[in-house]
Amino acid sequence: MVRKELLNERDSSMKRGLYVLRAQPLHLGHLKVIKSVLEEVDELIIVVGSAQINYEQHNPFTAGERITMIKLALDEAGVDPSRYYVIPVPDVFSHKTWAMYVISYVPSFSVVYSNNPTVTEPFRDIGYKIKPVPYYNRKEYSSTKIRRRILAGERWDDLVPPSVAKYIRSIRGDKRIKAISKTSD
Repeated sequence: MVRKELLNERDSSMKRGLYVLRAQPLHLGHLKVIKSVLEEVDELIIVVGSAQINYEQHNPFTAGERITMIKLALDEAGVDPSRYYVIPVPDVFSHKTWAMYVISYVPSFSVVYSNNPTVTEPFRDIGYKIKPVPYYNRKEYSSTKIRRRILAGERWDDLVPPSVAKYIRSIRGDKRIKAISKTSD
């Protein structure tokens, strides 16, 4: 708690938030949440979770690819790059330990934006303010749904920003998802 208080005291004039996502892939719902949160904070730390996991059915993209997707989408949306950080953080398999791990990876922040209790509760226990994020057509905007559509050969690119669809195709991410699904249990 002392470390957090000292860091927040140093940044007291700036409101900085934290938002955690996997972005497998980044979709329009993620983008809308990020833009909405940026209306409330001066800067946003976007944590790319499960950074060490890739080339799996539920996690087909690398952390670097996901960071690129986020930056492309935010550039395309006209978001000033000085207003956000994108930081990959690997998993550790204790949520409270993971929250402390995140704190050690990122600049100081005062509020955590999430609806996920496995994210919010450890940060709440440490003393951070928690704010829920708005859902934007969650049934439609889902990374799982996008991966399923890719597997089924259905249209998926209308669920992601155009720059993200172009990037996924350029890295053959759509073909990777299909190839990975053939070997997954």
